[in-house]
Amino acid sequence: MRPARNQSSTSPGLHVAPQAGSLALARRRACLSLLAGTTLLPGVAGAQERFSLFVGSPQFTVDRMVKMAQLRDDDVVVDLGSGDGRIVLSALKANPKVRGWGVDINPALVAEATENARAQGLADRARFYHRNVFDADISEATVITMWLFPELMRLLRPKLLAEARPGTRLVSNGFEMPGWTPDFTDTEGGRVLVWVVPAKVEGYWNWDLPVTGSPQGYEALLEQLFQLAEGICRVGDRRGVFTDMKLRGEDLSFAMEITLDKVGLTRQEFSGKVRGDRIEGSVKVVHRDDPDYKTVTYPWRAERARTTAYFRPTGLAK
Repeated sequence: MRPARNQSSTSPGLHVAPQAGSLALARRRACLSLLAGTTLLPGVAGAQERFSLFVGSPQFTVDRMVKMAQLRDDDVVVDLGSGDGRIVLSALKANPKVRGWGVDINPALVAEATENARAQGLADRARFYHRNVFDADISEATVITMWLFPELMRLLRPKLLAEARPGTRLVSNGFEMPGWTPDFTDTEGGRVLVWVVPAKVEGYWNWDLPVTGSPQGYEALLEQLFQLAEGICRVGDRRGVFTDMKLRGEDLSFAMEITLDKVGLTRQEFSGKVRGDRIEGSVKVVHRDDPDYKTVTYPWRAERARTTAYFRPTGLAK
């Protein structure tokens, strides 16, 4: 165990941060520090830091976190609150093509993690920095590990969603991200939770499809809550609802049934990858009114738009 100040205790660390005015909570956490054999830090940022402590994650939990991360070649593993470095180093030992780094606000632990990397022959792929987690550049991370209390994870949630690239796996030892349902949970011997950072799809999207031999314009509206998304669309004077919508990282898929002029009722199945302000993939079109008509697959490229024609007047024509 070790004292760890402010927002930097995670895998393998716990952060205890009593709220101002909560004397009972402060006393309880102070007792935890004393029972753990740790010392209170004479921090300059107030009681929030003084009662922080570090508890190393058991190796079997670390191994489960590494397994749940589903490491791939060339992954970059970042540990927010890296303590003695054991999670980063375990990931690097699990896959020789992975590199990683960690940040911690306790310089003694940064030095310990650096020495552990050297002793285990991993110094060429592992780095540890004396840094606050809120100042960490996570833009290149593909896996981010944490052992943080929910209050701190809630504070970090906007940073993770804004700065981590879509598809990044967020792995937590035990604690939930308030308000954000995990994509995967393992409860074998304690909880390990995984979130996949979703692409940002909320907003207006436009595209054309040559279903009748000439382009038909699609005006779509997508709404999003973390990895949950739904949408509606207008084609000409017809409107449809997207169904079976799935968003995992940058992968997006959904279906729609809509009647098109000169074509009739169709089922359209879209799948693609979100690349910032565009989506690229394909769409399968099935003509419901003509069972003998073969399924046709078209390239699909959607562009984010600032305005939409979805709300323009429809009129009374049938």
